[in-house]
Amino acid sequence: MLKKIIKEYGIIGNPLIHSYSPQFFTEKFKEKKITDSAYLRFELPSIDDFRKLLQEHPQLRGLNVTIPYKQQVKPYLDEIDDKAKEIGAVNVIKITRDGENPWLKGYNSDWYGFEKSLKPMLKPWHTGALVLGTGGASKAVVFTLKTLGLDYRLVSRTKQEGMLTYGDLDEETMDKYKVIINTTPLGTFPNVKCCPEIPYHLLTKQHIAYDLTYNPIRTLFLQQAMTKGCDIKNGWEMFVYQALRSYEIWEGVHWGHKF
Repeated sequence: MLKKIIKEYGIIGNPLIHSYSPQFFTEKFKEKKITDSAYLRFELPSIDDFRKLLQEHPQLRGLNVTIPYKQQVKPYLDEIDDKAKEIGAVNVIKITRDGENPWLKGYNSDWYGFEKSLKPMLKPWHTGALVLGTGGASKAVVFTLKTLGLDYRLVSRTKQEGMLTYGDLDEETMDKYKVIINTTPLGTFPNVKCCPEIPYHLLTKQHIAYDLTYNPIRTLFLQQAMTKGCDIKNGWEMFVYQALRSYEIWEGVHWGHKF
């Protein structure tokens, strides 16, 4: 006899067709023999549908938040964790219910996932990083780089105050910033033939190329970096670590994971 589902979790965003979170958590629940919980996909046409979602799913204990709602969801929350405030984006919501009124607290686990994934790669000469892209995904990356004490520069397609453009990436800059992080969607499935327009010929064996994308496993950005001998990594570890941290926030339970 199947145990009744009494705890629901899920992810909100739009679109969600490529989100791996439902599969990841469903497999984890099975692995951990958790039979009273389910993880659902909530593709919201607008953030205005958020309150309705909470009303229709009174068993919700927690949510992950993805594009485009990591910033839009903030006004709907009762409380925001200090790190999420500083980052300026929420990707985890813990839902506590007292009667019919839910209490929503926002967190960010992206920075945690990125730090856990990047830190083991760093060598003494990795003192600076170039962050490709200035969207929501870059916010947690920048927070992490500050935490790790790395100098960083944001790289944008258009000229903006305090930022570099791709045309500014000369030999001196590429030598100074030996960690290159792609936070743009360029190269993500199905548009796998795209990549950021950096001077790949200036990459060396001392460079790290990190792509937040994990579909495909090796983007064109990582492929080109690999030909120059760079240490490369995609965003899979970051995804797993942030997902594990999400469940720890929701239920206070830490799940280990082997890669």
